[in-house]
Amino acid sequence: MNIPQMLGQVLQGRVAIVTGAAQGIGHTYALALARAGAQVVCGDVLDCTDVVKDIHAEGGQALAVHVDVTSTSSVAAMVQACLDAFGRIDVLVNNAAIFGNLSLKPFEEIDSAEWDRVMAVNVRGPFECARAVSPVMRRQNYGKIINVASGTVFKGTPLFLHYVSSKGAVVAMSRCLARELGSHNICVNTIAPGLTLSAKVVANPDWQGDIGSGIVASRAIKREQLPDDLSGTLVYLASAASDFVTGQVIVVDGGSVTH
Repeated sequence: MNIPQMLGQVLQGRVAIVTGAAQGIGHTYALALARAGAQVVCGDVLDCTDVVKDIHAEGGQALAVHVDVTSTSSVAAMVQACLDAFGRIDVLVNNAAIFGNLSLKPFEEIDSAEWDRVMAVNVRGPFECARAVSPVMRRQNYGKIINVASGTVFKGTPLFLHYVSSKGAVVAMSRCLARELGSHNICVNTIAPGLTLSAKVVANPDWQGDIGSGIVASRAIKREQLPDDLSGTLVYLASAASDFVTGQVIVVDGGSVTH
């Protein structure tokens, strides 16, 4: 039995948006929220048909939406589609990011176009999505925004400057948003995963061999991290159990980072 099923239907009656939901960790996030009872809007530039089918197969409710998180109009259309389908927005999971296809390289070799592309998706994307859902959550006087950063922020991981910098910005953004939105009972928190074996990570040779084994060795719990290791923390932050938790970063990495 997975973690959300153990927690029960703690999100019954809630509506969640997950960006980057078509594959990998985002697929796992969407399925976890649905298993906990939420109606889920699955947004991505890729086709979300598979994750929606998986949710429907388990008796859940979900909607696939094409969204480019760097586009104000595309994000607005996703929010409107969610309202049209389910009538409210209780949870936003800002998961869409550029990561799995990036290669490790010295910062001098990162060209400006790649830097800008990473910042546009990884930083401006969460900003666009938070800005789009905030009027809805303010009217409800309730909401949960869950941003996804990375344990690399706390390690200063080398050869990955654009990605680590983008996730550091996400941590700072979350803290500011928590202050701005707290008076409306909107909680803003951050999950910081360790290296997680999504399909793209498994396929990327940069994360294999000594680098991958070194990361495992740095953990208190010495095993590889799987996408479902993040599900329990996600559901907790989306649920009423965390209604007095905001502005926080929860690192989920088996104890590689302690802060």
